Amino acid sequence: MAGHSKWANIQHRKGRQDKIRAKVFSKMSKEITVAAKMGDPDPDKNPRLRLAVKEAKSVSVPKDVIDRAIKKAVGGDAENYDEIRYEGYGPNGVAVIVEAMTDNRNRTASTVRSTFSKTGGNLGETGSVGFMFDRKGQVTYPASVGDADTVMMAAIEAGAEDVESDEETHVIICADTDLNDVSNALEAELGESDSTKLIWMPNIRTELDLDGLTKLMRLVDALEDDDDIQTVTTNFEASDEVMAAFAEE
Repeated sequence: MAGHSKWANIQHRKGRQDKIRAKVFSKMSKEITVAAKMGDPDPDKNPRLRLAVKEAKSVSVPKDVIDRAIKKAVGGDAENYDEIRYEGYGPNGVAVIVEAMTDNRNRTASTVRSTFSKTGGNLGETGSVGFMFDRKGQVTYPASVGDADTVMMAAIEAGAEDVESDEETHVIICADTDLNDVSNALEAELGESDSTKLIWMPNIRTELDLDGLTKLMRLVDALEDDDDIQTVTTNFEASDEVMAAFAEE
């Protein structure tokens, strides 16, 4: 669990969500369209679509944008996207998993490879770093929903595996296959979550100093700037001092 709250804080302090707001909306819309196209267009009957809509709402994607993305799938005029996972190493040997949705595999592969190379990384084969991560479900709540003990009890009852609480958030981890059931149970007990999604949780971490973290974030920023890229996950770890110094840059 170590590092999840740090990562959320660093994103907040660097204002990344504000910088890429339009791109976030676009990526969320794409996930909603793909989920609706693959299953039932009713979120209540389609767990993947329900989670996609829930996550879109958590980052303030407007309702009309969500509805339009679903209608696009139902209308049959949605593009055909391939879901691809890329794996590689960033600066200082940090493991990186990149998840993409693309209508042109060659374009995306070329862009991802070039981005890794230009920022001191190296794109590897599928599976080259995957063993350093576990696929998990993650549900986050604001600290205001209750104290750590209250949330821990709710998480245990819901079937979660772990909880990390700090002054701002409660981060609840569960098996990836249990995410829908766990999130529903938590919602009944604690109300609407801030975020509910599948994640890659590192089981091996790579320590970075300030220079290493700065280089890594150049890679992450460049990857996330591409419209085909949905998520970028790394296994970096850094001390509180390094995180604070980076946030002040």
